[in-house]
Amino acid sequence: MLYERWRRIARDKRDEIALRDFAQGSRWTFGELAQVAESGSVAAGEIAFPSGTGPEFVLRVLRAWRAGKVTCPLESGQAPPTPGKLPGACVHLKITSATTGVPRVIAFTAEQLAADAENIVMTMGLRPDWPNLGIISLSHSYGFSNLITPLLLHGIPLILADAPLPETVRRAASLVEAVTLAAVPAMWRVWHEAGAISPNVRLAISAGAPLPVALEQAVFEKSRLKIHNFYGASECGGIAYDSTETPRSDTACAGSPMCGVKLSVADDGCLEVRSQAAGQTYLPSSEPNLADGCFHTSDLAEITGGLVYLRGRATDQINIAGRKVSPETIELALLKHARVRGCVVFGIPSVDAERTEEIVAAVAGQVTEPELRQFAQKTLPAWQVPRRWWFVESLQTNARGKVSRAEWRARFLSQ
Repeated sequence: MLYERWRRIARDKRDEIALRDFAQGSRWTFGELAQVAESGSVAAGEIAFPSGTGPEFVLRVLRAWRAGKVTCPLESGQAPPTPGKLPGACVHLKITSATTGVPRVIAFTAEQLAADAENIVMTMGLRPDWPNLGIISLSHSYGFSNLITPLLLHGIPLILADAPLPETVRRAASLVEAVTLAAVPAMWRVWHEAGAISPNVRLAISAGAPLPVALEQAVFEKSRLKIHNFYGASECGGIAYDSTETPRSDTACAGSPMCGVKLSVADDGCLEVRSQAAGQTYLPSSEPNLADGCFHTSDLAEITGGLVYLRGRATDQINIAGRKVSPETIELALLKHARVRGCVVFGIPSVDAERTEEIVAAVAGQVTEPELRQFAQKTLPAWQVPRRWWFVESLQTNARGKVSRAEWRARFLSQ
């Protein structure tokens, strides 16, 4: 189904530019890309593992589709998973980003993969005359669904850049009159501070982590460019999208439901997603939170006025003497300080048995502990003000633009 749809796209657009490699200065029309894909071979085995950031990634996906193999994109150097017996009709595997624990494998049918691409193209208004500029990881759910499937299933051209360096992004964007640029907040901050956001960017998207309102507003004021916040999950693809044309006033606002997606809040306060794009199951063993077209997230949420507001993760809540607080609540308060560039909050076992846990804030920015503590006390109840402060140079994210609380907690405890 996927390969046949690609062949129709390639036939209808055969003379139009499909793919550009900025680093090598190469380009392919849809017809040329189809011809190259037809001529290559596929490695042995039931599963193909495309990886990397160049055109070969696209070709490996097409060759796997042509051969009827399951695709499982991998980050460079990532070991292939052992998913066990694959369910019937499975054509694609995703590996979760593991921000809260061990990564898991999710199985998808062709229809589910295509549904996510359809939802994204319709909701965001991706256009053939605004090619996608590929900076983010192609193997992650975000990059695969925003860059690869729109190219192969909807004919949205793709420009691949080899690095997110400000000058590289600026020059790659200048190849065409207009581009769509999907990135993560850390990238948008670097490009903004370097003055490297090209006026050729017509549609700007941010996902992978919450987009700070202050950054969104700063980019809008300087570049007159609205960054659209996008919220999704590996298990079900796109969930919500901020389609407004002016900056938000609340970082917790994830936007409105994507086309083809129905959202509700379950009894435990977590968001439930119903969509034809929701995956089949986890592998090698299933879990009740992903089944029958429904994904029960661990994200605490509210739905008000047709908008989704995220209130933290149920699994990340910190227990302070029987009272629970979401780390996101504290992070949002600290990020309002003008000199805080980033922060991550987590709980650690308390030496005081009555408190259960203590709050730790890892902060990047030019600010002192007394100053930040006093600032926090103005907006947070005393029991939510971090007891421990850890000042770091920067809060490095992984290739998917995510900050892992589990990793930062482990680093802190190891000291």
